[in-house]
Amino acid sequence: MTFELLKIDAATGARRGRLTTPHGTVETPAFMPCGTGGAVKALTPHELEAEGVQLALCNTYHLYLRPGHRLIEELGGLHRFMAWPGSILTDSGGFQVYSLAQLRRISEEGVSFRSHLDGSLHFLSPELAIEVQKSLGADIIMPLDECAPYPSTTDYLQRSLELTLKWAERSRTAHPDGQPALFGILQGGTDKALREQAATAMQKIGFDGYALGGLSVNEPKAVMYETVAHVTPLLPTDRPRYLMGVGTPEDLVESVMRGVDMFDCVMPTRHGRTGSLFTSQGRINIKGAVHASDDRPLDPACDCYTCRHFSRAYLRHLFVAGEILGLRLNTLHNLHFYLALMRQIRQAIEDGSFAAFRTRFLERTGMLNRDETVA
Repeated sequence: MTFELLKIDAATGARRGRLTTPHGTVETPAFMPCGTGGAVKALTPHELEAEGVQLALCNTYHLYLRPGHRLIEELGGLHRFMAWPGSILTDSGGFQVYSLAQLRRISEEGVSFRSHLDGSLHFLSPELAIEVQKSLGADIIMPLDECAPYPSTTDYLQRSLELTLKWAERSRTAHPDGQPALFGILQGGTDKALREQAATAMQKIGFDGYALGGLSVNEPKAVMYETVAHVTPLLPTDRPRYLMGVGTPEDLVESVMRGVDMFDCVMPTRHGRTGSLFTSQGRINIKGAVHASDDRPLDPACDCYTCRHFSRAYLRHLFVAGEILGLRLNTLHNLHFYLALMRQIRQAIEDGSFAAFRTRFLERTGMLNRDETVA
């Protein structure tokens, strides 16, 4: 993997870059749709390509449990298994372990957990997480880490960070050859001193990119933005910066301004399946009766397949009737919205107009004067 930093916006510090993996080029800032179990829900790989997706995220925890990394390896690797020609980043499973707190036990050796599928007992070590991801054939892999909940005490955050750093060292040792790329994950909650410690220690170990984990776990937006703004200047400028599990369109714009290059989130696909749709004027709940006879497109400013062909009334009908097509059209629109936003962000950085773009975007979505948005 290589990363080329093409431009830094002088007014904000927003970065325009290009990441290259064995499976193609990824223009940054970039958004990765989540193909957790080897598929982006409701969409085909062909549709993802047509929308301009260059990098997709899949999850080690889920693929390890079902169908199993050895089977995927025997069948030619994850790219062939899911018929996806683009780049793949795999999350180590650390966040899933965090979200299944009632089913797991953490020790210095790793994590013992019970499968959410059948209750079977498993043990995931840093070394096994690397082994699974290499068997899958991902282009970018992540070390096992512990994601601390919010809020947590300073003592807990310190212990959690120390464990994450030990696991990072073991992951680096288990993967010394540099192919695929291995990113380090910074933890430390919203404690600035611990985040500084994480940044220093991770760079000492040495990684191909650096991820900010442990955010978007119910902390206030302003606190998340402040944490990101504090950490990104501590990271090397020539390596990609990945904010894990984030977020809303506003989060993407605000975090790009704070120096982030890569994002992933289930929000556009999950919200599509629940009828919450992103538009240039804010979010729309397509389930609402107000749309029952509305012949307008979902978003007149959008050129996605959904908006070019179907009315709000039809989309509401599909959703209320439980038609699968409705979920597909909603998901396609939401993902298109996110990817178009990233293209607009990249163009604004190239033009030197990102600050003005941010202001216009937040004004349109009604976010500019909210307390959770900080300059």
